[in-house]
Formats: sequence, structure tokens, C-alpha cells
Amino acid sequence: MHKISHITLKRKLPAVFALVVFLFLLLTCRLFYIQIIDGTGLQTLASDQWTRDLPYRAERGDITDRNGVVLATSETSYTVYVRPNDLTRHDEVAKAVAAVTGKEFDSVYKKVIKTGVSEVKVATGLTKNQMLTLSAYGFEGVYFAQDAVRYYNYGNFATQLLGFTNSDGVGQSGIEQYYDMYLKGTDGASYTQTDLIGRELDDNVTTYLAPIKGMTAKLTIDFKLQSFAEKALNDAVMTYSPKAASCLMMNADTGEILAMASAPTFDLNDIPRNDLSSLLAGSKNLLVTDVYEPGSTFKILTSAIGIETGVIKDSYYCPGYKVVDGQRIKCWRSIGHGSQDFAHGIMNSCNCVFMDIALSAGTSTMYDYFEKFGLTGKTGIDISGEGRSIMLAEESVKTVDIARIGFGQAIAVTPIQLATAVASVINGGKLVTPYVLDSVYTEDGKLAYRNVPQIKGTTVSESTSAQMREYLYGVVEEGGGKNAYVEGYKIGGKTGTAQKYSNGAIDRGAYVSSFIGFTEINGERIICLMIVDEPQGYVYYGSIVAAPLVGQIYKSTFAYYGIEPQLSADDIPQSVVMPDINGVSATEACAALRNAGLTYEVAGEGGSVVYQFPAAGANIDENTVVYFVLG
Repeated sequence: MHKISHITLKRKLPAVFALVVFLFLLLTCRLFYIQIIDGTGLQTLASDQWTRDLPYRAERGDITDRNGVVLATSETSYTVYVRPNDLTRHDEVAKAVAAVTGKEFDSVYKKVIKTGVSEVKVATGLTKNQMLTLSAYGFEGVYFAQDAVRYYNYGNFATQLLGFTNSDGVGQSGIEQYYDMYLKGTDGASYTQTDLIGRELDDNVTTYLAPIKGMTAKLTIDFKLQSFAEKALNDAVMTYSPKAASCLMMNADTGEILAMASAPTFDLNDIPRNDLSSLLAGSKNLLVTDVYEPGSTFKILTSAIGIETGVIKDSYYCPGYKVVDGQRIKCWRSIGHGSQDFAHGIMNSCNCVFMDIALSAGTSTMYDYFEKFGLTGKTGIDISGEGRSIMLAEESVKTVDIARIGFGQAIAVTPIQLATAVASVINGGKLVTPYVLDSVYTEDGKLAYRNVPQIKGTTVSESTSAQMREYLYGVVEEGGGKNAYVEGYKIGGKTGTAQKYSNGAIDRGAYVSSFIGFTEINGERIICLMIVDEPQGYVYYGSIVAAPLVGQIYKSTFAYYGIEPQLSADDIPQSVVMPDINGVSATEACAALRNAGLTYEVAGEGGSVVYQFPAAGANIDENTVVYFVLG
């Protein structure tokens, strides 16, 4: 046998010792990882094996208007669970559950006799009375969990703004999504000790962890103003059957959104989850997400740029068109406006005037102001999915392009961008950030967060702003915005009628009718933008379709705030009988309307009148803008 010398052992001893130390360190590290680093997770797994929990969903926080009117809240419902191993009367349990909930007996029975599971969810959405009825049976192995179901107090109201949650109570759109972190709350549960097959232990102690309700979100919108906007939209839908319609009211000085509504819509308590097209169409906040060609409402911005840059002329001449880069660009009034000063150019909404201003200012200057007005980026409103404008790259803009942009063509903006830019023109030049959340409160009423107005920059001077307010007051008092006039009150604004495009070409008969107005209430300037997309029939001008709706909203708003009209004998409009102009020539129709003291708008280029609005013989105010079509 070979002998191992003490010298050989002495040489190997350090290696053996190192190996022992290494194994000991490895074991120590493993124990440290299991007990310290992964200890909590393993304890949780062990707890899951020996306990059963029933969830208690936290109630979402309420959503209220600026005055505390609750728009969205949570209601308690209950879920029924059974533990098959604890049941002794499976048939009776299934019959009772089916009778109380209205479910099919067979489907319930299959669940209560299910094997290989410790717990089965049998029915959801029970009312308190249904829960108490089932509980009164005293079945062992039947348990109830508390759920919080979202409820919207006014159903089909501010649908796009409020948004909705999914079946798990997570915000999916609107305020519900954007401020989910404040609204969602913290779920609770009850924990019961069981054996390995799910039976409750004799010495069990049930632990209850109470849910914590979410915070209350107080919005900037006013329930009454929102109601006025919603009614105006309903009237637009009933009268014109448009593709869509939207209305926005905003405090021009602070950026607070006072009303925000769109159609089509749906009842938030009956969400069309199985009809994807209706769900998408009704939940889209068109005022924020979509862009459109603003048409003549954009002339407010062009006017302000013209005043700021000093390119406004003493007089303009409109023959009904302007030739730019060899292209003949029509004014909306094909027979032209003739000679006019700038004030009447705004009142008449003459395209030729605004082409001249844009060309005189130049592309570079116009684009510099577009950036100042916030048209090159997003407004930053606290609503998900905000879109951004579509405009030609400055370096590729041709002379004919900037001429069209001057009167609101060849550029597309979101309604919220336009409203924010116009707000800066009338509020002294402050570009504000629009917002819909005023503040957030904990369940015990403590303030957790408050939004404050933010001014991002200056667009125009105070003097330009003051001039623009006067010009826009004139549009409503004497120009194309007369249908927004409310007796005894000062309202300014601008109409818009934009043609739509399809596959790069003008879509004949498809228009966007709009009006953006403002008035002063208790020292604050309130903007109202109304957009009616593709009104059906002969009537499509913004002055006829949208302006009266804004006037209607302001009239209700003045009454709501208790603002008395300031009337003199001269202010009270006289009643006029609408002449019958059907079948007469354009010249005869214009003469008859002028003799009646009426302002008018005309479409078409035919030889005689084929349609008039209002109808012949109607009693109307002398301030009414009437409309006729030549064919």
C-alpha cells in the first residue's frame, strides 16, 4: 500500500481548508438570500397556502364640478363565493343563488360542486338586499366580498370629459384615466386561515384589512354651463343631423375649462363595450384629439398678426376673388364686397382682406406668430390623447399657401389650440394652459393637490388685444355674427365655414360650421366655441348654424349668473317679416332683404333663389342674419 507522507498532507491541507471555507460561505450566502432577501416572498407563498382571502375593492373617489355637484361616484355591490369543501347542501345553495340572482340553476350548480379548488366565484354585482337575502339562509361555505361599482349621476353627461373605468375599476379614458392615481384608492381584503384543502381551521382568526377610498377630484367645469352646452349640442343634432358636434367654454384669463361636450355620445352607466365603433366614436373628446380646418375663425389670429406687425391698410377692395401665383382664389361672396376698410373686412369676413394681410406679413412672420400662439405644439391640457396641428413646413410654403392660410385654409388645428390662441388675443396677450382639474381632496376633506393658472408666453400687446375685442364686438353687432347677439349684452366673436377635403380634393357639400365667441361675466372673459361637423341640408354657414347656438348658451349663462341686460330704446330689435325671395334673381333678393333691414349670406351661383332660411313670412328680429341659395 502506498503511504502518504506528512509532507503531502501538509501541502493539501490549505486546499481542503479553502474548499470548506468556500462551501461555508456559499451556504451562508444562500441562507442570507432565503431568509433576508427572499424571506418576504417565501412568507407570502406560505401564507397563500394556509390562508384564503376575499377582496374588498376600494371605492373610487368622487368627481365633482367646481361647485361640488357630484358627477361620478361609487356604489357598493357584492360578489358571492362558495368553498365547495365546506358545503353540505350543494343543491339548496345552487337553488338559492339562482333564485336571488336570476342566474341559471345548472350553471350555478356546476360551480358549487366543482372539485379540486378551494374557492369559486359564483355571482357578481349583487345589491345589498340580494346579499342580505342570501346571507339569511345561513349556508356554511358561502361568503360575500364587497365591490365598488362606478356610477355616473347624470348618465349621458360630460361623457368624453369624465371617461369611464374597466370592470376592474381602472380608468380607461377621460378624467378617470388621466387622474386614476388620485381616484383609484387602495383595495382591502379579509384573510382566513385554512388547511391544505381549503377548510377553515377551528382556531381560525379572520383578519380584516379595510379598503381606503380614493380621493375626490374637483373639476373646473360648471354643471350649469355644461348643461347649457349639452342642450345646444342636442339642438344641433336634432336640427342638422351632423356627423359630429362639439362645444367648449373656457375662462380666457385663466385657462379653466367651464364646459366641454361632444356628440355622438353614450350613457356612462350603459357603456357599449360590445359595439367597438360606437364606443370609440362616443368616447373620443373631439375638442382635444382631432384637428380640423378652422376656416374664418382663424381670421382672428391673422387680424391680430396684421395689427401687431403694422401691415393693416386703410382700405381694401374685393372683386370676389384674388389671383395668387396664377391661381384664382375666391372670396366666400362670389359677387365681392367692393371697397371696405379693415373693420368691415372683419365684419364681412372677406377672404381677400385676410389674404392681403398674410401676404403683407410674409411667411416667416406668420410662422413666428403661429409658434407664439401655441399652434406648433400641444396646449398641455390635462386630458389624454391631445392632438397637434398639421401645417406645411415653413420652408415649403408657397405664396399661394400663405394666402390661403390667412383665411383659415391649408392649416389644421385642434379646437383646444384655436380656443387657447383666441383667448390670448382677447385677454391682453397671455397664452394660458387650459386645464380641467381644479383640486384634489382626501376622504376627510384635506387638500392634496391644487391646479393653478399657467401663462406660457405673450402673443400680442395689450393695445392689439383691446382693438381686436372692439372689432369682434362689431362682428356680432353689425356683421356676420349677428345671430349670436343677445339683447342688452356685449358679445364678440367670429363665424367660420370651412370646406372639407377627401382624398386631397374638396368634398362637395361637406362643411364644418363654427363660431367662436366671448363675453365678460363678473370681470372674467368667457370664450365659447361651437363646431358642427357636416350639417345636413342647404344650411351650412357658421353664421346660420353655429352662431345662434352660442347666443343661446350665452343667454342662459347671463340668466344663471344674474347679469341684467343693459337696454335702451334703440337696443331693442324690431320684429321683421321675412320676405319671400324664392324664385327671384340674386339682385332682387338682395334688394328685398336690404329693404327689410336684414343682413344676409348667399351660397351658389345660379340665376335665381332656390332656398331661403328662415321661411317666407316668419317673424324675426332685425338683427337676424338670413341665408339663401342660388341655383
